[in-house]
Amino acid sequence: MKFYIEAWKAKQAWLDLSTEERTAYADQVGPAVQQMIADGAEVISWGINDADTDNRLDFDFMSIFKFPSDEFAKTFEGMVNAAGWYTYFDQVNIKSSPGTPQDVIAKMIAL
Repeated sequence: MKFYIEAWKAKQAWLDLSTEERTAYADQVGPAVQQMIADGAEVISWGINDADTDNRLDFDFMSIFKFPSDEFAKTFEGMVNAAGWYTYFDQVNIKSSPGTPQDVIAKMIAL
């Protein structure tokens, strides 16, 4: 199992599109997300980054997925790339297997 977190904000290329062009693009992305869910992905959350977040990451939107395997996560990454997402959005990603605070702290200590 893998957790996958995305944080993104619009690039100028997205802002330059008309509302109709943005809607057409979003209409293409929606079915791909639905197919992923049908294939075993779980959407944990999508959200808008609160402006008053302490030490705020400079991205406006986020999503959290749970994928059944690393291979599934990599397939998702390929879909994002193929959709031209990075043409329109500046994005950072985090992918991890589930763990505990003790797992992470032990790894931090071992650095």
